[in-house]
Amino acid sequence: MSRRHGLVAGAVVLSIILTGCADVAASETGTPATTPTPSAGGTTTTPPASTPTPSAKPTVKPPVKPTPKPKNPHNAQYYALKVEQKLEKLGYPVGDADGKITVRARQALCAWRETQGLPISRKGLTLDDAYSVINATAKPTPTRPDGIYVNKTCQILYQIVGKQYKRIVWISTGASGYDTPNRTGKVWRKWAGAHESSLYDDAYMYDSIYFLKDRPGIALHGSRVNSLIKPYPASHRCVRVLRPAIHEIFDETPIGTTVSVYGKFVWS
Repeated sequence: MSRRHGLVAGAVVLSIILTGCADVAASETGTPATTPTPSAGGTTTTPPASTPTPSAKPTVKPPVKPTPKPKNPHNAQYYALKVEQKLEKLGYPVGDADGKITVRARQALCAWRETQGLPISRKGLTLDDAYSVINATAKPTPTRPDGIYVNKTCQILYQIVGKQYKRIVWISTGASGYDTPNRTGKVWRKWAGAHESSLYDDAYMYDSIYFLKDRPGIALHGSRVNSLIKPYPASHRCVRVLRPAIHEIFDETPIGTTVSVYGKFVWS
């Protein structure tokens, strides 16, 4: 009898030890303890811990790229690059053909309007200008006799030879207080190479073509650096011309050639 009581007591102790292990194991894994369920054969079983259901990851939508606005063919800027390229091809200097109508490109447009018989201005590109330039097949034919023509509005010089525009180049006429007079003269003196101005120290003139006998004489000439040929009036009465264009004009312009200065520069 005492042996039987001893067996029962041992079973109870063993049951307590097993239950304690299960509690420790459950608490170590962070899973709540589960009460053991006796099976039909008298053996205590512990149901498996339930597997936690993972939460659904939020769906991240890719950012929507903005749709670029289509270029408007009814806007003059749409044709800017083509206009610059065509003007350059036809001999109208625009500077960098980059699709930006800069002050230099506006000088070319101003010259284009004049040679097309349109109102002369330095305004920006219009649709009418764009269509006119792009559809052109050749440089217009001059309506004036051979000679050199200085347009102060555009700050452009035209050299007409053989009833054709030989050159169209940037120039810079007299600044305020030193205005180049609107007048027509004839070449009466040519001075090749460089010489120093008789009025301004260290001011050099290159390949000078004198056409007005004012005191001092007024000439077309190159400057020490092309950066002095501004897109606006900046000289002391003479007409500054880009080099090497002035050298070529010098060689091709005989004494007696007509030189006409006209127009008025307006800041815009």
